[in-house]
Amino acid sequence: MARTVCELSFSLNRQIGLLINRVGKIETLIVGTYDGIMIPSLGHQRADGGRLRGLRLIHTHFAGEVIDDEDLMDLLFLRLDMLSVIVVDNDGLPAQMHSVHLLPNEKNGKPWQFLEPVHPARQQESFTEFISALETEFSRNATTRAVAGAVDRAILVSVSTEPKYLAEESMNELVELAKSDNVVVLDTVIQHRRKVNPRLILGKGKLADIMIKALQLNANLLIFNQELNPSQIRSITDFTDLRVIDRTQLILDIFASRAQSKEGKLQIEMAQLKYMLPRLSSRDDALSRLTGGIGARGPGETRLEIDRRRINDRLARLAKELKNVGKQRYRRRVKRRKNDLPVLSLVGYTNAGKSTLLNTLTDSDIFAEDKLFATLDPTSRRLRFPRDVEVIVTDTVG
Repeated sequence: MARTVCELSFSLNRQIGLLINRVGKIETLIVGTYDGIMIPSLGHQRADGGRLRGLRLIHTHFAGEVIDDEDLMDLLFLRLDMLSVIVVDNDGLPAQMHSVHLLPNEKNGKPWQFLEPVHPARQQESFTEFISALETEFSRNATTRAVAGAVDRAILVSVSTEPKYLAEESMNELVELAKSDNVVVLDTVIQHRRKVNPRLILGKGKLADIMIKALQLNANLLIFNQELNPSQIRSITDFTDLRVIDRTQLILDIFASRAQSKEGKLQIEMAQLKYMLPRLSSRDDALSRLTGGIGARGPGETRLEIDRRRINDRLARLAKELKNVGKQRYRRRVKRRKNDLPVLSLVGYTNAGKSTLLNTLTDSDIFAEDKLFATLDPTSRRLRFPRDVEVIVTDTVG
């Protein structure tokens, strides 16, 4: 097969690529240019921290070329079982084959290892047994790193043009937000730039470093400190199978988990839908990797139009329900004014201790925890002073 592929590549003066599964079947034939190949979307099958893709890429390079940085990025981002390059000599015949595979643990600071070059006809080791053993080691490491009860293991990323101390303060707050949403924070990355990259937020090289770190730490989520627009989400998710969310989505997810009142739940759902609506313009599967709020369904113009119409219809219904809830709140407010009860509001930053103070003052047991946005709905309690004086004490949202 190697000879046939090399002869075809030589006659076309183009690189030829084969994606081969573990039973030896060719899944995809790729015809590239003289300089490279373009791998089509592989979807999300088997794409998690403890497993490899289940596909091996073999493609041709012309004389004098071996595995380059583009090949290494394909290996890393697509989590391929192995990537092999067959060098086509000046007669159109296969010369040496160079191979590289991922490592469960870094070696000399690299997440991959090169194998000794061999002629394609002289491979001796069983590829299936080799990859099976390698993936077992990946799975073992993933199990070791997994935290009991944790759903998400994240790397937090911030790109800042502000002074260092401000960037660190913002990142520290993002860490607390993530922990409040029961996300395990594996690492934080801050990149200082004079100007934010409009396409990827951060530089391509830095993003590659983060992907390497995610692989080694078994991360399944990237959280960006900046709000990402649809184009940026699409560009970043082109690089990785990890789920990608931003600070706004994280906060909305916290709100959704904490809302108790009908009004709070309606407001959060409306905010999530408004956030998601403009992002339905993406025509790839990037939206399927957004978490928090309503999830986008599959790509395709017809389905997107259906989703867009449903969201607009739902927003209209939510607005009507919120209007009715607002009328009820107004009637209760008027009643309090008639009873001439003063209202004392506890105001402060999130996690400042307002709920704890309300519990102490009124001997209540409303939810209070050392987390950001633990309180999402205002709660009111009566407080009686000596001489039969009563006030309404309200715990506000930080």
